[in-house]
Amino acid sequence: MDVAVLLGIGVLTGLTTVLFGFGGGFVAVPVVMWADASLGSDAIRVATATSAVVMVVNAGFATAVTPRHTLDRLRGSSTLVLLLACGASVGALAALHAPSRPVRWAFVVYVALTLADLLLRPGFLRPCAQETTTGGPKRLPTAFGAPIGAVAAFLGVGGSVMTVPAMRRAGYTMQVAIALANPLTLAIALPAAAVSLCTSAAPVAAHVQAHLAGTVDIRAAAALLIGALPVIAVLRRRPPKIADRTHARAYAALLAAVIIAMLLPR
Repeated sequence: MDVAVLLGIGVLTGLTTVLFGFGGGFVAVPVVMWADASLGSDAIRVATATSAVVMVVNAGFATAVTPRHTLDRLRGSSTLVLLLACGASVGALAALHAPSRPVRWAFVVYVALTLADLLLRPGFLRPCAQETTTGGPKRLPTAFGAPIGAVAAFLGVGGSVMTVPAMRRAGYTMQVAIALANPLTLAIALPAAAVSLCTSAAPVAAHVQAHLAGTVDIRAAAALLIGALPVIAVLRRRPPKIADRTHARAYAALLAAVIIAMLLPR
């Protein structure tokens, strides 16, 4: 895939990081699979590993430029963060040894089930609770940390597809839920990226191996990040004003687009 295309997709990952809290994972996985289609069955492993590295940088940068008063809402969530990281370590290790085809279809099925849940169950598009209700939003259950981290790292999705809907149903607005998704994504992506960088893919041609670090495609990751980081910086300084319900519908529409992208022939 042309570097210019990766840069353009990088801009899109920056947009999804700020607007949807994805950190680039959902966009990066199908794109890197296309870029590294020559790796055959290892393409999905390289894609999820590269996605983890992209999410570390994007989510870390987005967290750093998020207002402190917003991040303060995560106070008391240290156990949740620790469990997210532990689950992510297990999920990343499992992804290295799982058959590639089932992992790809697990990604598609997972996103499809999530989309169906958002559309059919009240609380996301039609929120049951608002942040202004007595007592304010609820906290995410700590027990969800390990399974969210494991599934997110295994599929390379970063966890925001679970944390954003959960926080939305807990009473947060889309804007706040997405802002808080980035530090939680960082907790998942850091151990997943560390595992990926320290583990090699199956033997590949020398010209391909030259741009792999472990199972991470450094060339693709760099291009995606060069496109993404300026967008994150600009949009965090001047966030677009989007109606809450429109924001929720756009989130669901992006999930549908990701499913389509994963089903397209390579």
